Amino acid sequence: MLIQADRLTRVLTTLLEKAGTETDRAQVCADHLVRANLKGHDSHGVGMAPSYVRWIAAGKLFPNARPKVIKDRAAVMVVDGQFGLGAPVAKETIEMAIARAKQTGVACVALRDSCHIGRIGTYGEQCADAGMVSMHYVNVVGAEPAVAPFGGREPRMLTNPYCCAVPRANGDHIVLDFATSAIAIGKLRVAHMKGEPAPANVLLDADGAPTTDTSAFFTSGPRGHLLPFGLHKGGGLQIICELLGGALAGQWTMQPGSDREYGAAVNNMLSIVIDPEAFGDLADYQAEAEAMMDYVSSTAPGQGVDRVRLPGDPERESLAKRMRDGVPVDDNTWKDILRVAADVGLDEAAIAAIA
Repeated sequence: MLIQADRLTRVLTTLLEKAGTETDRAQVCADHLVRANLKGHDSHGVGMAPSYVRWIAAGKLFPNARPKVIKDRAAVMVVDGQFGLGAPVAKETIEMAIARAKQTGVACVALRDSCHIGRIGTYGEQCADAGMVSMHYVNVVGAEPAVAPFGGREPRMLTNPYCCAVPRANGDHIVLDFATSAIAIGKLRVAHMKGEPAPANVLLDADGAPTTDTSAFFTSGPRGHLLPFGLHKGGGLQIICELLGGALAGQWTMQPGSDREYGAAVNNMLSIVIDPEAFGDLADYQAEAEAMMDYVSSTAPGQGVDRVRLPGDPERESLAKRMRDGVPVDDNTWKDILRVAADVGLDEAAIAAIA
């Protein structure tokens, strides 16, 4: 089905409110999830809302917890997310990082123990909108490992995303954002919910054989696992995110001593936020960067490609299309939303009235 973005946002806001979330925090989270769908990242969009409601009910996610600064040393801050609702917790942490970078030229901020913070590109865009360059190294804990290191047959980590964003004066920021696994678990979940196969060369079954059957991963028995993207290059960045996001920022990694049975997805993120003005003439920098981007995007496209895109272009194209046509929500995801809505006292008629 297709649902207009504003209506879908109201559905999720109401759902989170009924689950015990304060209105302003519910709105931030709902907007974050719907915006992920609008930008083409359904894996980090509305399909996550049922998990949030379940984690709240289980006492694992504290929806109204605020980020708390626990260490402050000039350009370095450590922030405890207190297992709060990830989207508002991370947004408020990045606001602190931006404010500090404006004072010191650069800010290095560790966010630890936040429940699932969603699409990391959102926080890169937040920095870029403020004129800041940023890099974000993230690990994922709170569940069993599901991604093998390069060359391995046994999982050791989760999807460990990385993001780098560079601002542009016209607002069409450069936003590089990806999981270091060959596919995000959320994207695999979307394919599974739709009854579609996984892409080739991203998934192994429980015996270590390549498969495109998503049920090899979403099973109650021995399950398969994902591979890193880009062979040794992606596998290397996967480890860097675990060390910087996990060990340094969060002091919580996926090694066996960690709390793998926490029962909710938890993110730790190391964000480096840079004020370009600290490096010299801003106009000169912007002119040089724009000239380089023009040079890159002006190359003749390869066979089967309509044009060369810069990081962030696919998301802008998806945003324009889905704002016009509506957000596609598959039947199984919608049924899952209705199930948790009923759990918090919202029947199907109440949801339909909003949507």
